[in-house]
Amino acid sequence: MAQNDNDFTAFLAGFLVGGLVGAAVSLILAPQSGEETRKYIADKSIELKTTAQETAEETRLHAEEAAKAARARAEEAAKMARERASELATKGQEAYDHTREKVTKTVQEGISTARKTVSRQSSNPDSSPNPSPEE
Repeated sequence: MAQNDNDFTAFLAGFLVGGLVGAAVSLILAPQSGEETRKYIADKSIELKTTAQETAEETRLHAEEAAKAARARAEEAAKMARERASELATKGQEAYDHTREKVTKTVQEGISTARKTVSRQSSNPDSSPNPSPEE
């Protein structure tokens, strides 16, 4: 995009300089009277002014179109980023919930196993929880 703008600016500058150089050369080489030359200069300056205004308007319109297109691309990129962030947040919440359920289940199973072990040991007082090999 910036390259196109630079190319267009270079073209515009070359166009204007070329017009001025062409007008100057034609004035120097043309065998006209002073009044004819002044009229020619006035006509050419009006023509050059009109051309410059048209070119400036075209450039402005081109810049507005480029800005509008860039704005649309930025809005689309932002929309896609928001959607992706929402998807990732949902997946993260699902992973968190799943892991939490697994941990809770494992802890509950551990508590249940510990209670069963304690219950068995208290109902069977003859067995010691840690039998030593020396006994």
